[in-house]
Amino acid sequence: MATPPTLEQIREHLYSAVISDALDAAGYRQQCIDAPLVPMTGINRLAGRCRTTLWEEIDFEDLEPYKIELEAVDDCKPDDVLIAAAEGSTRSGIWGELLSTASRNTGCVGVIVHGAVRDIAAMREMKFPVFASGVSPYDSLHRQRVISRDEPVVVGGVAIRTGDFVFADEDGVVIVPHEVEAKVLAAAWEKVHAENEVRDAIRDGLGATDAFEKYGVL
Repeated sequence: MATPPTLEQIREHLYSAVISDALDAAGYRQQCIDAPLVPMTGINRLAGRCRTTLWEEIDFEDLEPYKIELEAVDDCKPDDVLIAAAEGSTRSGIWGELLSTASRNTGCVGVIVHGAVRDIAAMREMKFPVFASGVSPYDSLHRQRVISRDEPVVVGGVAIRTGDFVFADEDGVVIVPHEVEAKVLAAAWEKVHAENEVRDAIRDGLGATDAFEKYGVL
């Protein structure tokens, strides 16, 4: 097996489509989140290690507001990406400037929220990567809360576990299961270089059909 790329190389050179292709080749054909997750702060690429949180809507006074979500933020490690599985709810903005600031202090490199966020302008000023389903100015207090962290969640039909690898860009969000991470990322790295060679050949005048027959890459 080829040597997998470093995290810096992944962030600079890979993209969601080529990682998805490598997952397809490995037999993992349903790893792209089937839900709208849009880059909210002008940072359009995000890669790192998943840390999961599961959210629920509530309509009562929470006696320990923010407790588990704050524990999750404080427990993040360098290069973690916090995953907020909130079933796409826009009832409140469950992520904002203060959580972004606190999580960045731990080394967290971004957040993916299947739900709504707020404080967009402030997070954009911070250049903190945030992918989310929508926005809401409402506070999550007594509206939504975290009920578990570091437990398996499902977002847009994809199972996500703490420790899995996530890559997000403008094309979508793809999850690489930890057990095939090295194999898949090494294959994606090789495919990027093959695609570069094909692109150069096509630019030099080789037809698309001939390029595919020659290189087997499209």
